[in-house]
Amino acid sequence: MHLGESLRVNLFGSSHGPFVGATLTGMPQGIQRDDDVIEQAMIMRRPGGTYSSKRKEGDEVQWLSGFENGVTTGQLIECRIMNNDVRSKDYSFLPDHPRPGHQDMVMMKRTKGEADLRGGGTSSARMTAPLVALAALIKPWLGQYGIYVEAHVGAIGDIEAALMTDAPPRWADETCEALRCRDPVAALQMAELITTARTQRDSIGSRVDLFLSGLPLGVGEPWFDGLEPALARAMMAIPAARGVEFGHGFGVQTMRGSEHNSPWGGTADQPILEGDRPDGALAGLATGSPVHVRVAFKPPSSIPQEQVTLNLKTNEKEALIVKGRHDPVLAPRAVPVTEAMATLVIGDLMMRGGFFNE
Repeated sequence: MHLGESLRVNLFGSSHGPFVGATLTGMPQGIQRDDDVIEQAMIMRRPGGTYSSKRKEGDEVQWLSGFENGVTTGQLIECRIMNNDVRSKDYSFLPDHPRPGHQDMVMMKRTKGEADLRGGGTSSARMTAPLVALAALIKPWLGQYGIYVEAHVGAIGDIEAALMTDAPPRWADETCEALRCRDPVAALQMAELITTARTQRDSIGSRVDLFLSGLPLGVGEPWFDGLEPALARAMMAIPAARGVEFGHGFGVQTMRGSEHNSPWGGTADQPILEGDRPDGALAGLATGSPVHVRVAFKPPSSIPQEQVTLNLKTNEKEALIVKGRHDPVLAPRAVPVTEAMATLVIGDLMMRGGFFNE
Protein backbone atom coordinates (compact mmCIF):
# COMPACT_ATOMS: atom_id res chain seq x y z
CA MET A 1 0.00 0.00 0.00
CA HIS A 2 2.43 2.63 -1.22
CA LEU A 3 2.47 5.61 -3.57
CA GLY A 4 5.43 7.46 -5.09
CA GLU A 5 9.12 6.77 -5.60
CA SER A 6 11.33 9.67 -4.46
CA LEU A 7 8.59 10.97 -2.14
CA ARG A 8 7.08 7.69 -0.98
CA VAL A 9 3.95 7.16 1.12
CA ASN A 10 3.11 3.88 2.86
CA LEU A 11 -0.34 3.32 4.39
CA PHE A 12 -1.22 1.14 7.37
CA GLY A 13 -4.14 0.49 9.73
CA SER A 14 -7.82 -0.21 9.08
CA SER A 15 -11.23 1.42 9.48
CA HIS A 16 -12.19 -0.28 12.76
CA GLY A 17 -8.70 -0.98 14.09
CA PRO A 18 -7.13 1.23 16.77
CA PHE A 19 -5.78 3.73 14.21
CA VAL A 20 -4.96 4.56 10.61
CA GLY A 21 -1.59 5.96 9.65
CA ALA A 22 1.12 6.48 7.08
CA THR A 23 4.83 7.03 6.68
CA LEU A 24 6.54 9.43 4.29
CA THR A 25 10.13 9.05 3.12
CA GLY A 26 12.12 11.44 0.94
CA MET A 27 10.94 14.70 2.51
CA PRO A 28 13.96 17.01 2.75
CA GLN A 29 15.00 18.59 6.01
CA GLY A 30 14.16 22.14 6.95
CA ILE A 31 10.47 22.23 5.90
CA GLN A 32 8.25 23.90 8.50
CA ARG A 33 5.06 22.02 9.41
CA ASP A 34 1.97 24.25 9.28
CA ASP A 35 -0.43 22.73 11.81
CA ASP A 36 -3.22 25.18 10.90
CA VAL A 37 -3.17 24.07 7.26
CA ILE A 38 -3.19 20.43 8.36
CA GLU A 39 -6.08 20.95 10.77
CA GLN A 40 -8.20 22.70 8.10
CA ALA A 41 -7.56 19.85 5.66
CA MET A 42 -8.62 17.28 8.26
CA ILE A 43 -11.80 19.24 9.03
CA MET A 44 -12.70 19.19 5.32
CA ARG A 45 -12.24 15.42 5.09
CA ARG A 46 -13.70 14.14 8.33
CA PRO A 47 -17.24 12.71 8.60
CA GLY A 48 -20.12 14.14 10.59
CA GLY A 49 -21.29 16.87 8.21
CA THR A 50 -24.79 17.57 6.93
CA TYR A 51 -24.32 15.48 3.79
CA SER A 52 -21.96 12.80 5.08
CA SER A 53 -21.68 9.86 7.45
CA LYS A 54 -22.58 10.60 11.07
CA ARG A 55 -19.44 8.89 12.37
CA LYS A 56 -17.76 11.37 14.72
CA GLU A 57 -13.98 11.49 14.52
CA GLY A 58 -11.81 14.36 15.73
CA ASP A 59 -9.03 13.29 13.35
CA GLU A 60 -6.24 14.79 15.44
CA VAL A 61 -2.96 13.97 13.73
CA GLN A 62 -0.18 12.51 15.87
CA TRP A 63 3.30 13.08 14.39
CA LEU A 64 5.51 10.32 15.74
CA SER A 65 8.77 10.94 13.90
CA GLY A 66 10.52 13.10 11.32
CA PHE A 67 10.33 16.48 13.07
CA GLU A 68 12.35 18.59 15.46
CA ASN A 69 10.37 21.56 16.81
CA GLY A 70 7.91 21.23 13.93
CA VAL A 71 10.62 21.23 11.24
CA THR A 72 11.40 18.19 9.08
CA THR A 73 14.66 16.41 9.86
CA GLY A 74 14.98 14.57 6.55
CA GLN A 75 14.22 11.27 8.28
CA LEU A 76 11.12 9.07 7.93
CA ILE A 77 7.91 10.88 8.88
CA GLU A 78 5.18 8.87 10.59
CA CYS A 79 1.68 10.02 11.47
CA ARG A 80 -1.22 8.27 13.14
CA ILE A 81 -4.89 9.13 13.56
CA MET A 82 -6.88 7.26 16.17
CA ASN A 83 -10.24 5.60 15.45
CA ASN A 84 -12.46 6.70 18.33
CA ASP A 85 -16.03 6.25 17.09
CA VAL A 86 -16.31 2.74 15.67
CA ARG A 87 -19.53 0.72 15.87
CA SER A 88 -18.44 -2.75 14.84
CA LYS A 89 -21.79 -4.28 15.83
CA ASP A 90 -23.26 -2.63 12.72
CA TYR A 91 -21.26 -5.18 10.71
CA SER A 92 -22.45 -8.32 12.54
CA PHE A 93 -23.81 -9.72 9.24
CA LEU A 94 -20.23 -10.12 7.99
CA PRO A 95 -18.59 -12.26 6.74
CA ASP A 96 -21.66 -14.46 6.07
CA HIS A 97 -23.66 -11.92 4.08
CA PRO A 98 -21.33 -9.81 1.86
CA ARG A 99 -22.72 -6.46 0.77
CA PRO A 100 -23.51 -5.71 -2.89
CA GLY A 101 -21.08 -3.23 -4.41
CA HIS A 102 -18.48 -3.69 -1.67
CA GLN A 103 -15.15 -5.45 -1.39
CA ASP A 104 -16.44 -7.88 1.27
CA MET A 105 -16.65 -10.95 -0.98
CA VAL A 106 -13.47 -10.45 -3.01
CA MET A 107 -11.35 -9.46 0.00
CA MET A 108 -12.61 -12.40 2.05
CA LYS A 109 -11.86 -14.85 -0.77
CA ARG A 110 -8.44 -13.33 -1.42
CA THR A 111 -7.43 -13.60 2.26
CA LYS A 112 -9.15 -16.97 2.82
CA GLY A 113 -11.45 -15.38 5.39
CA GLU A 114 -8.76 -13.57 7.38
CA ALA A 115 -9.62 -9.97 6.37
CA ASP A 116 -11.12 -7.47 8.80
CA LEU A 117 -14.19 -6.37 6.83
CA ARG A 118 -15.67 -4.02 9.44
CA GLY A 119 -16.22 -0.57 7.97
CA GLY A 120 -14.45 -1.62 4.79
CA GLY A 121 -11.24 -2.64 6.58
CA THR A 122 -8.12 -1.58 4.68
CA SER A 123 -10.23 -0.65 1.65
CA SER A 124 -12.21 1.95 3.61
CA ALA A 125 -12.22 5.67 2.84
CA ARG A 126 -11.07 5.99 6.46
CA MET A 127 -7.61 5.16 5.09
CA THR A 128 -7.56 8.51 3.27
CA ALA A 129 -7.23 10.45 6.53
CA PRO A 130 -3.42 10.08 6.84
CA LEU A 131 -3.05 10.80 3.11
CA VAL A 132 -4.82 14.13 3.61
CA ALA A 133 -2.57 14.88 6.61
CA LEU A 134 0.66 14.20 4.68
CA ALA A 135 -0.52 16.17 1.66
CA ALA A 136 -1.37 19.13 3.91
CA LEU A 137 2.23 18.97 5.15
CA ILE A 138 3.52 19.13 1.56
CA LYS A 139 1.05 21.65 0.11
CA PRO A 140 2.62 24.86 1.54
CA TRP A 141 6.02 23.61 0.34
CA LEU A 142 4.66 23.29 -3.23
CA GLY A 143 3.09 26.73 -2.81
CA GLN A 144 6.57 28.19 -2.39
CA TYR A 145 7.19 27.11 -5.99
CA GLY A 146 3.93 28.66 -7.21
CA ILE A 147 2.10 25.32 -7.50
CA TYR A 148 -1.54 25.27 -6.43
CA VAL A 149 -3.92 22.31 -6.16
CA GLU A 150 -7.64 23.05 -5.86
CA ALA A 151 -10.82 21.01 -6.27
CA HIS A 152 -14.55 21.28 -5.80
CA VAL A 153 -17.69 19.22 -6.44
CA GLY A 154 -18.33 19.50 -10.15
CA ALA A 155 -21.48 17.40 -10.31
CA ILE A 156 -23.91 15.38 -8.22
CA GLY A 157 -26.29 13.26 -10.25
CA ASP A 158 -27.33 15.35 -13.25
CA ILE A 159 -26.68 18.68 -11.51
CA GLU A 160 -23.60 20.32 -13.05
CA ALA A 161 -21.69 23.12 -11.34
CA ALA A 162 -20.02 25.97 -13.17
CA LEU A 163 -16.36 25.53 -14.04
CA MET A 164 -14.04 26.37 -11.16
CA THR A 165 -12.55 29.20 -13.21
CA ASP A 166 -16.04 30.74 -13.61
CA ALA A 167 -17.28 30.17 -10.04
CA PRO A 168 -16.75 32.34 -6.94
CA PRO A 169 -13.87 31.56 -4.56
CA ARG A 170 -14.69 28.93 -1.98
CA TRP A 171 -17.04 29.05 -0.22
CA ALA A 172 -19.84 31.49 -1.09
CA ASP A 173 -22.30 30.27 1.59
CA GLU A 174 -22.97 27.45 4.08
CA THR A 175 -24.40 25.10 1.47
CA CYS A 176 -21.37 25.61 -0.76
CA GLU A 177 -19.10 24.85 2.19
CA ALA A 178 -21.07 21.77 3.26
CA LEU A 179 -21.05 20.38 -0.28
CA ARG A 180 -17.56 21.66 -1.20
CA CYS A 181 -19.06 23.25 -4.32
CA ARG A 182 -18.14 26.77 -5.47
CA ASP A 183 -21.33 27.31 -7.47
CA PRO A 184 -24.06 28.50 -5.02
CA VAL A 185 -26.92 27.93 -7.48
CA ALA A 186 -25.84 24.38 -8.28
CA ALA A 187 -25.11 23.67 -4.60
CA LEU A 188 -28.74 24.33 -3.63
CA GLN A 189 -29.98 21.97 -6.34
CA MET A 190 -27.44 19.35 -5.27
CA ALA A 191 -28.62 19.58 -1.65
CA GLU A 192 -32.21 18.94 -2.75
CA LEU A 193 -31.14 15.95 -4.83
CA ILE A 194 -29.22 14.40 -1.93
CA THR A 195 -32.20 14.90 0.39
CA THR A 196 -34.47 13.16 -2.13
CA ALA A 197 -32.07 10.20 -2.44
CA ARG A 198 -31.86 9.90 1.35
CA THR A 199 -35.64 9.96 1.65
CA GLN A 200 -35.75 7.08 -0.81
CA ARG A 201 -33.14 5.18 1.28
CA ASP A 202 -30.72 5.44 -1.61
CA SER A 203 -27.45 7.11 -2.62
CA ILE A 204 -26.26 9.03 -5.67
CA GLY A 205 -23.17 9.34 -7.87
CA SER A 206 -21.00 12.44 -8.10
CA ARG A 207 -17.85 14.03 -9.52
CA VAL A 208 -14.90 16.08 -8.27
CA ASP A 209 -13.26 18.64 -10.57
CA LEU A 210 -9.56 19.29 -9.96
CA PHE A 211 -7.51 22.31 -11.10
CA LEU A 212 -3.70 22.30 -11.00
CA SER A 213 -1.76 25.47 -11.76
CA GLY A 214 1.84 26.63 -11.66
CA LEU A 215 3.49 23.37 -12.72
CA PRO A 216 6.86 24.01 -14.37
CA LEU A 217 7.13 22.97 -18.00
CA GLY A 218 8.41 19.39 -18.24
CA VAL A 219 7.21 17.91 -14.92
CA GLY A 220 6.47 14.20 -15.37
CA GLU A 221 8.38 11.02 -16.12
CA PRO A 222 7.90 9.67 -19.67
CA TRP A 223 5.49 6.81 -20.23
CA PHE A 224 4.22 5.05 -17.12
CA ASP A 225 4.86 7.89 -14.67
CA GLY A 226 3.88 10.72 -16.97
CA LEU A 227 1.80 13.45 -15.36
CA GLU A 228 -1.55 12.04 -16.47
CA PRO A 229 -0.74 8.33 -15.89
CA ALA A 230 0.62 9.06 -12.40
CA LEU A 231 -2.36 11.23 -11.48
CA ALA A 232 -4.82 8.72 -12.96
CA ARG A 233 -3.33 5.88 -10.91
CA ALA A 234 -3.61 7.93 -7.73
CA MET A 235 -7.16 9.10 -8.46
CA MET A 236 -8.38 5.60 -9.25
CA ALA A 237 -6.95 4.42 -5.92
CA ILE A 238 -9.44 6.65 -4.07
CA PRO A 239 -12.23 4.37 -2.82
CA ALA A 240 -15.26 4.35 -5.18
CA ALA A 241 -13.54 6.30 -8.00
CA ARG A 242 -14.83 5.00 -11.33
CA GLY A 243 -13.41 7.29 -13.99
CA VAL A 244 -10.82 10.01 -14.66
CA GLU A 245 -10.77 12.61 -17.44
CA PHE A 246 -8.06 15.09 -18.40
CA GLY A 247 -8.62 18.27 -20.38
CA HIS A 248 -11.51 17.79 -22.81
CA GLY A 249 -11.79 14.18 -21.66
CA PHE A 250 -14.10 11.92 -23.63
CA GLY A 251 -15.31 14.99 -25.51
CA VAL A 252 -12.28 14.58 -27.80
CA GLN A 253 -14.06 11.78 -29.65
CA THR A 254 -16.25 14.34 -31.41
CA MET A 255 -13.51 16.93 -32.00
CA ARG A 256 -11.27 17.56 -35.00
CA GLY A 257 -7.52 18.00 -34.65
CA SER A 258 -7.91 21.58 -35.82
CA GLU A 259 -10.21 22.20 -32.83
CA HIS A 260 -8.20 20.34 -30.24
CA ASN A 261 -4.64 21.40 -31.10
CA SER A 262 -3.31 24.39 -29.17
CA PRO A 263 -0.59 26.48 -30.85
CA TRP A 264 2.54 27.57 -29.02
CA GLY A 265 3.01 31.25 -28.39
CA GLY A 266 5.25 33.27 -26.12
CA THR A 267 8.99 33.15 -26.73
CA ALA A 268 11.69 30.53 -27.12
CA ASP A 269 12.70 31.13 -23.50
CA GLN A 270 9.11 31.18 -22.20
CA PRO A 271 6.80 29.21 -24.53
CA ILE A 272 3.08 29.42 -23.73
CA LEU A 273 0.24 27.26 -25.04
CA GLU A 274 -2.55 29.38 -26.47
CA GLY A 275 -6.21 28.72 -27.19
CA ASP A 276 -9.29 27.69 -25.22
CA ARG A 277 -8.30 25.41 -22.32
CA PRO A 278 -4.99 24.14 -23.74
CA ASP A 279 -3.71 20.80 -22.49
CA GLY A 280 -1.84 20.95 -19.20
CA ALA A 281 0.28 17.99 -20.27
CA LEU A 282 1.58 16.59 -23.55
CA ALA A 283 3.24 13.15 -23.71
CA GLY A 284 3.00 13.00 -19.93
CA LEU A 285 4.97 16.23 -19.41
CA ALA A 286 3.55 19.46 -17.98
CA THR A 287 3.16 22.24 -20.55
CA GLY A 288 2.95 25.09 -18.04
CA SER A 289 -0.79 25.49 -18.66
CA PRO A 290 -3.32 24.58 -15.96
CA VAL A 291 -4.23 20.89 -15.71
CA HIS A 292 -7.96 20.12 -15.60
CA VAL A 293 -8.97 16.74 -14.11
CA ARG A 294 -12.41 15.26 -13.44
CA VAL A 295 -12.91 12.23 -11.18
CA ALA A 296 -16.24 10.36 -11.12
CA PHE A 297 -17.39 8.53 -7.98
CA LYS A 298 -20.02 5.81 -7.85
CA PRO A 299 -23.04 6.05 -5.55
CA PRO A 300 -22.08 4.77 -2.08
CA SER A 301 -22.78 1.03 -1.92
CA SER A 302 -24.03 0.91 1.69
CA ILE A 303 -27.67 1.96 1.54
CA PRO A 304 -30.49 1.37 4.08
CA GLN A 305 -32.65 -0.19 1.36
CA GLU A 306 -33.39 -3.90 1.20
CA GLN A 307 -31.12 -5.71 -1.28
CA VAL A 308 -31.23 -9.41 -2.10
CA THR A 309 -27.77 -10.99 -2.22
CA LEU A 310 -25.98 -14.26 -1.50
CA ASN A 311 -25.72 -15.48 2.10
CA LEU A 312 -22.63 -17.69 2.26
CA LYS A 313 -23.87 -19.52 5.35
CA THR A 314 -27.15 -20.70 3.79
CA ASN A 315 -25.94 -20.62 0.17
CA GLU A 316 -29.15 -18.79 -0.73
CA LYS A 317 -29.88 -15.26 -1.88
CA GLU A 318 -31.48 -13.43 1.05
CA ALA A 319 -32.60 -9.92 1.94
CA LEU A 320 -29.98 -7.63 3.47
CA ILE A 321 -30.46 -4.18 4.96
CA VAL A 322 -27.15 -2.47 5.72
CA LYS A 323 -27.24 -0.58 9.00
CA GLY A 324 -24.71 1.92 10.27
CA ARG A 325 -23.59 5.42 9.32
CA HIS A 326 -22.81 5.95 5.65
CA ASP A 327 -22.41 8.78 3.15
CA PRO A 328 -25.33 9.39 0.75
CA VAL A 329 -22.87 10.91 -1.76
CA LEU A 330 -19.08 10.83 -1.95
CA ALA A 331 -17.80 13.88 -3.83
CA PRO A 332 -18.07 16.42 -0.97
CA ARG A 333 -15.72 14.39 1.25
CA ALA A 334 -13.66 13.32 -1.77
CA VAL A 335 -12.67 16.94 -2.56
CA PRO A 336 -9.83 17.11 0.02
CA VAL A 337 -8.82 13.53 -0.81
CA THR A 338 -8.58 14.34 -4.53
CA GLU A 339 -6.47 17.39 -3.70
CA ALA A 340 -4.31 15.28 -1.41
CA MET A 341 -3.62 12.58 -3.98
CA ALA A 342 -2.69 15.18 -6.60
CA THR A 343 -0.40 16.95 -4.13
CA LEU A 344 1.44 13.74 -3.25
CA VAL A 345 1.89 12.81 -6.93
CA ILE A 346 3.11 16.26 -7.94
CA GLY A 347 5.52 16.41 -5.02
CA ASP A 348 7.01 13.08 -6.05
CA LEU A 349 7.28 13.99 -9.75
CA MET A 350 8.82 17.38 -8.94
CA MET A 351 11.45 15.65 -6.81
CA ARG A 352 12.15 12.93 -9.37
CA GLY A 353 12.57 15.53 -12.10
CA GLY A 354 14.96 17.65 -10.02
CA PHE A 355 12.68 20.69 -10.08
CA PHE A 356 13.15 21.46 -6.38
CA ASN A 357 16.83 22.09 -7.02
CA GLU A 358 16.32 24.68 -9.76
